[in-house]
Amino acid sequence: MQIDFHHGVTYVCARLAGFGHSDASIVAHCAQYVDDSTQAGLIRFDNGAMFDRISSAHKMLDYRNFKELENYKVWIPFHFLPGNGGLPAGQDPPGTFIEKLICRPNSPVAQAMVRECIDQRYRSYGLHRLGITMHVFVDTWAHQGFAGVSHEVNGARDLVDGDNNPDQSLMNRLTNFFIGGALPLGHGTVLSNPDRPYLRWGYTNGRGEKISRDNPRDFLAAADEMCRAMQRYLAGDPDAPAPGLPEADKAKIAELFKTTFGEGESRHRQWLAHIAEGHFSFGPATVNYIAKGQGSWKQRALGMIGESDRTDSRLVYSPDFLTSNWKLFHDALRAHHLYIIHDLLPQYGICVA
Repeated sequence: MQIDFHHGVTYVCARLAGFGHSDASIVAHCAQYVDDSTQAGLIRFDNGAMFDRISSAHKMLDYRNFKELENYKVWIPFHFLPGNGGLPAGQDPPGTFIEKLICRPNSPVAQAMVRECIDQRYRSYGLHRLGITMHVFVDTWAHQGFAGVSHEVNGARDLVDGDNNPDQSLMNRLTNFFIGGALPLGHGTVLSNPDRPYLRWGYTNGRGEKISRDNPRDFLAAADEMCRAMQRYLAGDPDAPAPGLPEADKAKIAELFKTTFGEGESRHRQWLAHIAEGHFSFGPATVNYIAKGQGSWKQRALGMIGESDRTDSRLVYSPDFLTSNWKLFHDALRAHHLYIIHDLLPQYGICVA
């Protein structure tokens, strides 16, 4: 999914779940910032304080990236959550280890991840972790059938459009995209098709199976389940009854998925306009997102405009840094990564680091 969903739709679902504007803005910002936090390493301050952070994305989310360790550190915990064949802990899908790594929508693994996030809501970075968790959660619908490693299972051929006609435009783009000899990472062989909410399309996967995808249907299911997860977060109970999206708002979201076209940034602007115009039951609201530069969370926390962090530089320290959204996001990012890799996935017999 792209910024229109991870930021715009996440904000809408958070408000419809019962969050106020301020908290919903934090959750939505974090959900999108997972795709924009590409730098890792040590931050040094002029008073001797230090802060270490990890990244949650590669630059440009390049699906040609095939550095195995980086896949395990970034793609698996933040974008292609292993689905264990849709089976609960203690059960293994038939086949080899790769079958456990393939992403499955709303899998038991994904549900356990959401449960842990709700159980940890008391943390200072609770809202920030919710945003990160929601990014990974909804991506299990968009990235279903693919794995966050370079493997032939991600191969795709015979791409078709919603009318089952060959999608020649996509196949032409693919010709110039991949570097020689690289295995497909994630859904690289179909580029951004899984991330576009309006598409109906299909392909033949690496096993020779014909797959039909209905993105509007899948994205609506993801939005509804995300709203339920947020309602349970507010209740402080991962098992609490949750009605999901109100019917009128659900119908509006479904319509927008089918009729909002263009690239991700263009679709994002359209979603923000609908929010500002009060097209949802929570009323009009002004929402924005600044990934980097002036006014960004990073600039507010560190007082810096540039994105190149030199390890030998010393930034001016402010006590406000400890409670800044940027720092809390990175605290939540590390907590999420530690839980997924070292606690959650081993319960399903998955060791990736």
